[in-house]
Amino acid sequence: MNTLPTDYSHQQLVDALSAEYEFLCHEDFDPDVDMSQAEYVDYLNTLSIAQLIAETDTDDNYTLEEYIFNHS
Repeated sequence: MNTLPTDYSHQQLVDALSAEYEFLCHEDFDPDVDMSQAEYVDYLNTLSIAQLIAETDTDDNYTLEEYIFNHS
């Protein structure tokens, strides 16, 4: 299992990002612009843990731990 000091696995990060994407696209999905849920998950699976963490757009004000809690 690939983890960073945060102890979140690649799959946990993919799951949280996927859940956030599903929430954001639920009522505002545009098939001409947005990836499908499956396409987005496929894209996420190509990223490294560091890249996935960057995708969460977390920082000192909104931590990765809060992000995972909110989207898991």
